Amino acid sequence: MNHITAQQPMSEPYFCLQLSSTPRGARLARLLAGERLEAWDLPYGVAEAAGQIVAELAANAVTHGRVPGRDFRLELAVRDEVLRVEVSDARAESRPPVRPQSGPPLSESGRGLVIVEALADRWGVADGPAPRKSVWAELWLSVPERGNSGSGGSGGLSKDHER
Repeated sequence: MNHITAQQPMSEPYFCLQLSSTPRGARLARLLAGERLEAWDLPYGVAEAAGQIVAELAANAVTHGRVPGRDFRLELAVRDEVLRVEVSDARAESRPPVRPQSGPPLSESGRGLVIVEALADRWGVADGPAPRKSVWAELWLSVPERGNSGSGGSGGLSKDHER
């Protein structure tokens, strides 16, 4: 069953959605998050990057974090000029690697967290409550000293992986 809830005051945009741990649930998370992000009128490029992050984290939740009969949860929140994307699943024991590595060049998978790392200003994993874990990513809405590179090259912000 899908649930949409709003638990914070409207002064801070917040969106929470619980979806089935299926490819259809991951697709729905991406589509609904895209609609919500667009409605919040975020700075150029932020909604697109966040939409890609949602797609990758939701796909990971249904691929690696799936427990039959348990849903995954998507949360989007804007607070203090930071957009936070968080996807929670029911497999706390299945944690992503500290340093993501892409798979073989022609592989159809293995690039999700590499993409998240490239797009997010910070990302990490949080435990609990048992048996859950959450993978989160943050994007700054203001542009603090990002340098001249717009493609993630040198001059970008360093990633802070909280573990």
